[in-house]
Amino acid sequence: MRRLITIILGTLVLATLAFAAAAQKVPIGTLEGTVLDAQGNPVPDASVTIQTSDGRKPHATHTDANGHFQFTRWRPGQYNLRAYSNGVFSEWDKWIMIRANKTTKITLRMPKASDEKVAVSK
Repeated sequence: MRRLITIILGTLVLATLAFAAAAQKVPIGTLEGTVLDAQGNPVPDASVTIQTSDGRKPHATHTDANGHFQFTRWRPGQYNLRAYSNGVFSEWDKWIMIRANKTTKITLRMPKASDEKVAVSK
């Protein structure tokens, strides 16, 4: 009987340790990049949005003074990304792959701001 209890307790301890170790090893990756204007200059304080490739779980950050941004601790998978600055959106950059324990680097390019003026008549 004592041996049976020892085996059961030992199994429970090992199962608990295995579960705890697995929970600590959730794979994550990083996405970082730069937002550039149409002339190739960094865009400071641009809003950069990332979301899953099916459009869920949007999250945003802002670029620093050098146009750099970073999203850390993301689960591996495919994501869509775009930037916004001064009333203009970049195109969606789609199917960006974030890999476990890796840093994916990307450059987002803002389109040239339109010089057209829209006249509104009454």
